[in-house]
Amino acid sequence: MKVTMIGTGYVGLVSGVCFAELGHDVTCVDIRPEIIEKLNHGESPIYEPGLSELITKNIKAGSIKFSTNYDSVKNAKVVFLGVGTPSADNGEANLDYLQQAALSVAKEISDETIIVIKSTVPVGTSSKFRTYIGENTKKKFYLVNNPEFLKEGSAIDDFMRPDRVVIGYKEKYAAEVMEELYAPLVRQGNPIFLMSNLSAEMTKYAANAMLAVKISFINDIAKLCDASGADVEEVRKGISSDRRIGPHFIYAGPGYGGSCFPKDVKALIHTGREFGIELELAKAAESVNDAQKVYMFTKMKRHFRNELKGRTFAFWGVAFKPNTDDIRESPAISMAKALVREGAQVQFYDPEGAKHFHELMESNVETKGKTKIITNKYDCINGTDGLVLMTEWSEFRAPDFAEIKLRLKTPVLFDARNLYKRSKVKNVGMEYYAIGKTLEE
Repeated sequence: MKVTMIGTGYVGLVSGVCFAELGHDVTCVDIRPEIIEKLNHGESPIYEPGLSELITKNIKAGSIKFSTNYDSVKNAKVVFLGVGTPSADNGEANLDYLQQAALSVAKEISDETIIVIKSTVPVGTSSKFRTYIGENTKKKFYLVNNPEFLKEGSAIDDFMRPDRVVIGYKEKYAAEVMEELYAPLVRQGNPIFLMSNLSAEMTKYAANAMLAVKISFINDIAKLCDASGADVEEVRKGISSDRRIGPHFIYAGPGYGGSCFPKDVKALIHTGREFGIELELAKAAESVNDAQKVYMFTKMKRHFRNELKGRTFAFWGVAFKPNTDDIRESPAISMAKALVREGAQVQFYDPEGAKHFHELMESNVETKGKTKIITNKYDCINGTDGLVLMTEWSEFRAPDFAEIKLRLKTPVLFDARNLYKRSKVKNVGMEYYAIGKTLEE
């Protein structure tokens, strides 16, 4: 099947490459020539495990092409819109990029083209875009919603082995074509859910908001554990065996970040207000998360008796999660800013996200010149007043604690991911702080 994917961010690029891997004839379109040039040379503009290899493989096989123009839309049976829908200042999803892409597609489509909104959009967007596209073409088209549920760091596996595929549609023909497109991915019995466009739009936001609520809930419980002496890890094990709760997304940490949860929770809250409904649980999740991003900072202040001025701290990890170079809404951003405001400086190591983080810090007047990239995890610690674990990359899981202590000026470790055993850290003579873990092990 001939497929055109508009947008080469996480959603568009991963989806396009994976469709090519399944044997479809795919063209990925992006208006940024520097991105297309990279892709045509087999270079991925984003870090995602296995993605560069699949790009190179499918370029050689002739199953994927990259372009800055919309010519491929003329012959495509299915055209996906996978461009960004970032948050506006008021939390509303900004649909400007999506609207521009839809207009460009409308000018090129042939009769019977299926246009698929892959981007995350507020409920009701499909109705507006069906009208908007219809005003800009005389060709017959179908509009489908097909929200993605990819996790950065495991996006390829998530696409190839989906828990479910959600298809929002109006006409039966469009649903049948989408089922055909996804058929190779659901042979193991995972479901394809056919529903209205409105329900598909709501499903995506509801799913992300629910996961955000789980994260914020366990982080609230972790604070109570700190205050009461309970251990959040023991509590987590105690509740995760309940099948009604499950083990996923109940790990205490520095809060959620990335490109999806923060903006989607904001957009859902905004959509609720448009309908006269205050989504109190979503609002609470956002509030808890904002505070959680600097919760470890409050422990650092207490440890140093509010004397952080002139100190330097080492961050291990700045990406919002491991196996990605994405720093959007990363808790490390809030932590670095909080430390800089107190007169401290930060040096950091991240195997993939360091460059993006450095660029962001240097672009901010407040943090410019106050942070520094280090290219080795142990060198990052040299002479600093404390190590702060912000991202649980695999290479941080079993460090040499004696080496860490040797390199630190002040022997203290702030573990924002609850990655380490307190006893192992304290056995080498270091102070140890985690989130919701106060019991001796």
